[in-house]
Amino acid sequence: MFLKLMKSKLHRATVTETKLHYPGSIAIDSALMEAVGILPYESVHIFDVNNGNRLETYAIPAPANSGQITVLGAAAHLIEQNDIVIIVAYGSFTPEEADGFKPKVVVLDEKNKIKK
Repeated sequence: MFLKLMKSKLHRATVTETKLHYPGSIAIDSALMEAVGILPYESVHIFDVNNGNRLETYAIPAPANSGQITVLGAAAHLIEQNDIVIIVAYGSFTPEEADGFKPKVVVLDEKNKIKK
């Protein structure tokens, strides 16, 4: 049996831009992706704090240290520029792997810089 656990979380990211006419995904500052272990094209869930919308897409890297969080494609109908979002990636773990596992979590400031 496998358990689905949160492995990575970017908490309170500010959406810097949306682009409706793009074939889907979310562009995330690659330094932030690295900080929490999100890989390019990895599945992520996005939770919009402003309006409660939730969706699943995949992450693509944006330039490092740019602070960029860009919602791309149809998701731009659900999330707006300047919305606060939580970005989460999950992993499948055996019970033995899950025992004592700690996810990588960073809290961001209003400019998408790491607070803690």
